[in-house]
Amino acid sequence: MLDLPTAFGQPALTTRGILERWDEMLPRLHELAADETADWRPLEHLRAHAPVEPRQVFQSGANYRQHVIDLEVAHRAPDDPRTAEEARAEIAAVMDRRAAEDLPYVFIGLPSAISGPFDDVVLPDWAEQPDWELELAAVIAKPAYGVTVEKALEYVAGYTIANDLTDRATVFRRDMKAIGTDWLRCKNAPGFTPLGPWIVPAESIADPGDLRVNLKLNGETMQDESTKDMLFGIARLVSYISQTSRLLPGDLVLTGSPAGNGMHWGRLLRDGDVMEGSITGLGAQRTRCVAERTAS
Repeated sequence: MLDLPTAFGQPALTTRGILERWDEMLPRLHELAADETADWRPLEHLRAHAPVEPRQVFQSGANYRQHVIDLEVAHRAPDDPRTAEEARAEIAAVMDRRAAEDLPYVFIGLPSAISGPFDDVVLPDWAEQPDWELELAAVIAKPAYGVTVEKALEYVAGYTIANDLTDRATVFRRDMKAIGTDWLRCKNAPGFTPLGPWIVPAESIADPGDLRVNLKLNGETMQDESTKDMLFGIARLVSYISQTSRLLPGDLVLTGSPAGNGMHWGRLLRDGDVMEGSITGLGAQRTRCVAERTAS
């Protein structure tokens, strides 16, 4: 590990500050990485925080074909007349239509939900069905507004790992079905988005559309899929978001989670569980679930 504020002679330097000057900073980061005489320090005695503090978190939903099919089957109502095969076929047709219409689905997350890649994850006592969603996250380098798909990747500094924890029991509003989903409630508890450990420069990732996303629960593989299953790639998501919102340096674009969530397996998170998440070339995170302790 290298103390970048010291190395750059800028004590107040932050990750966001580096991203705001990404084109200037990246060559200097390469020089430092190759400098064996720099003041490198071992990591084992340090606490790894999230690699960036974003101002905005954009989250792509229903972006992995098989994941959505699995959730549709798992969420079927008890009185649903469809067989599992019929439900799969129906939602598969919906996903194919979405891809043909080229219309991503994106919602907003809260920066306060972000935690470090090795921090404990506190499961709130109200979360009846906490689940995992390991995701590839793109980190924005410079302000982006109204950018084309062809230019969108020029605004991406790099990639990192996010685990977008979700309480399945509160995804849908039971009292107001017409309103639909409640993303605030189900996804934004403190620490529900472990992030990191690293931001890997985009130029070091040959193809973000062909990375392996792997999550193990207590050593057992639960998710092991390729980002090839995404309906909409990084460039399309960044461009789509930028048509409405101005992306800022350090912002995150979460790209959705592949198949293999707890609802699919019939096994949701509980006190003491350990999640290990990795994505090709981006390192690995390890988080332990801890039940919320209420004051007596």
